[in-house]
Amino acid sequence: MKAWLFSLIPHLMLAPVLVPMAMAAILLLLREERQHTKLVLNVISCAVVLLVSIYLLQWTHRQSAPTAMGVYLAGNWPASSGIAMVIDRLAALMLVLTSALALMAAIYSSAHWHRAGVNFHALFQLQLMGLNGLFLTGDLFNMFVFVEILLAASYGLLLHGSGRARVQAGLHYIAVNLLASSLLLIGIAMVYGLTGTLNMAAIASAIPSIAAEDRPLLHVAAGILSVAILIKAAIWPLNFWLTRAYSAATAPAAALFAIMTKVGIYLILRLWTLMFGYDAGDSAQYGGQWLIYAGMATLAVSSIGVLSSQKLGNLAGYSAIVSSGTLLAAMGFGQNLLTAALLYYMVSSTLAVSAFFLLADLLDRWRNDGKDYAPYEEEDEAPFLTPDLQGQLDALNLDEKEEALVGRVIPAAVAMLGLSFGACTLLIAGLPPLSGFIGKFAMLSAMLNPLGIGASTGHSPGTEGWLLLGLLVASGLLALVAFSRAGIRHFWAAHDRNPPEVKVVEGLPIALLMACCIAMTVRADDIMRYMQVTANSLYSPDDYINAVLQTQPIPYPSQAEGDSLAAPGAQEASE
Repeated sequence: MKAWLFSLIPHLMLAPVLVPMAMAAILLLLREERQHTKLVLNVISCAVVLLVSIYLLQWTHRQSAPTAMGVYLAGNWPASSGIAMVIDRLAALMLVLTSALALMAAIYSSAHWHRAGVNFHALFQLQLMGLNGLFLTGDLFNMFVFVEILLAASYGLLLHGSGRARVQAGLHYIAVNLLASSLLLIGIAMVYGLTGTLNMAAIASAIPSIAAEDRPLLHVAAGILSVAILIKAAIWPLNFWLTRAYSAATAPAAALFAIMTKVGIYLILRLWTLMFGYDAGDSAQYGGQWLIYAGMATLAVSSIGVLSSQKLGNLAGYSAIVSSGTLLAAMGFGQNLLTAALLYYMVSSTLAVSAFFLLADLLDRWRNDGKDYAPYEEEDEAPFLTPDLQGQLDALNLDEKEEALVGRVIPAAVAMLGLSFGACTLLIAGLPPLSGFIGKFAMLSAMLNPLGIGASTGHSPGTEGWLLLGLLVASGLLALVAFSRAGIRHFWAAHDRNPPEVKVVEGLPIALLMACCIAMTVRADDIMRYMQVTANSLYSPDDYINAVLQTQPIPYPSQAEGDSLAAPGAQEASE
């Protein structure tokens, strides 16, 4: 029974790609008047993908091998010359995170945003397909194809809802990403010219034997690839487009976009550990110092952006960039213990930023409906105190009052928004007791007590480590100040406003995302153990390389001989 179930893994791993692709085609055939039907199909598709992704993650977690692999050879071609789809612990983790965000965003859109434009649900499914395909692909060109699919869908989602601000931000977003795609294709072509293959595992196995005179060209190709990927990861100074674009997008689109910067982080982590691991010869750990300093520069600049943000959308956008900078800087150290901590932090921060994009939509709607707050354009900064409100505050002098203030019952919607805002503040600033603090504390512990792969036991963390430590503490402090100021504006200094109207389908996704972060806090030990095994497998690329390259196409034996028609690569992957 187990062997039969295992034989389905290589086929089941295609479901996160095939299900949204088929659903997008069905949704395009339905008329726009059938919005309710489209919404139901969208949510069902996201739920199915989430369930399959959870099963794949559990399967990888149950395997005893150093790295649990499932390999699918498309078209039954050998991995070195065809398209290979690969599932391992890291890919399964990203699938679960992406599908969870997609399901929450789809549910939130059912309130009203899905009716703000045409083909929202089809674009949403194509975006999900591109993201999942990117995490599963095992070759560079297929990676490029899925990047283009998710970008094409994101162009439509960014413009969904129309409006001048979205069109302006969308044009910048499209122009920057077209440039990044061109650089990505150039880098892939150069790597192919040097190694003769596009398969990631085959490239990794070929890099140690590249001739010395060709190695500078390899480093140039890696640099071009890195620039293209770092644009998508929103690394300074290539991130000028992100905050304006994400804050202009509708709330469900922005919530799904929260995973987009982590796409760049995933690609860097996957390709860097494969191509430039400790077994890469003269190219071992090439570019690690650049990753550290680029990440720290991003962390410093985006922390200042967080402090300067007045709009909640900008605050969420800069918080996403802070997360990317933190992850990139920690990744550059090349330590498996530090990588395990950054994977934990990546999941926590992505959930928190996605929830905050949804929360910002509700708070802005509530704030703009208040009689003391006139709605303002997206390009303008929100006023902190209006003259009328300042007069009310000046009149409220407790020393001159003879009667004590009588407390009021906090409406349920206000309490829900306030608790969610407080939880997002703790998560993004990295304060105890939630998972944001655990992730940052684990990274700091790994830097101060270097152990494991890529570390010198007993040595100090070095200048870069101390600098990153200081930046992490400072960024958390600046985030706390910025979020406290925003909380005062939206909750404490808000008077004479009707309670917000929050629908169940709007509050439920935020509550579930916060519940996921709380679950990560409660089960931190088990989750960190999974992250540690995942990080160990990344720094042992031979397991990945052997699992992919040793997977052979089906020989199609005759049934008379009684041979099994097992799925491609099932036996080799299990060994």
